[in-house]
Amino acid sequence: MAMAEGTMLAERATPYLNYIEGWLRQLPSAALTEIITSAGGPERVAIVSVDLIVGFCHHGALSSPRVAALLQPVAKLMTAAHDAGVNAIVLTQDTHLSDAQEFAFYPPHCVAGTEESETAPELRALPFSDSFNIVEKNSISSTIAPGWIDWERTHGPFTTWIIVGDCTDLCVYQAAMALKLRGLSEHREQRIIIPVDCVQTYDMPVDRALEVGAEPHDGDVLHAVFLHSMALNGVEVVATVS
Repeated sequence: MAMAEGTMLAERATPYLNYIEGWLRQLPSAALTEIITSAGGPERVAIVSVDLIVGFCHHGALSSPRVAALLQPVAKLMTAAHDAGVNAIVLTQDTHLSDAQEFAFYPPHCVAGTEESETAPELRALPFSDSFNIVEKNSISSTIAPGWIDWERTHGPFTTWIIVGDCTDLCVYQAAMALKLRGLSEHREQRIIIPVDCVQTYDMPVDRALEVGAEPHDGDVLHAVFLHSMALNGVEVVATVS
């Protein structure tokens, strides 16, 4: 439906944004024990950690304190899952070619061989970090990375995926939707879970974007809208997994 003449998008969107705010406040929490039991055991559960690396958490052109704030709750979730027998923890991480085509629309970041492409030290410090599986990627999609298929074939099959990391509207969204849509296409049950306290996106206010010549990116709005979009498509969005 075309927008009514003279009506601003912001005005028309206000009821929807108000709805999403209320929806987010009322999200339930999920119990890890229930997730594991429903999956058929811990060996059927995988945690996908997306882009929790130095270049998005601590320093670099795309680093963000909003993303760095995820490291503590993600480490807590990984620890609880590992203690419960979940051994499949895969870290999909930007490891870009030096001339990556993505750099035409994002600043150069997380180039292979640089510190930016390394796992955030807070996750490396976990006592079971040597069991992490690293999948390097050269785009915002985790599941088309060359190492993904080999990892999943070796460690799966899984009935349940818990996805954490950044960015909600970019790499997290791509991973969640790819897994959900594959399951739908194959008529195979795939439970995809997004704990809101373990995902986030960056913020680029309009005034700052105009100053540096970038595209604006309202982190709060896009985080909320893409969470709701995933829920609309059958992804299970929960406040937390504990």
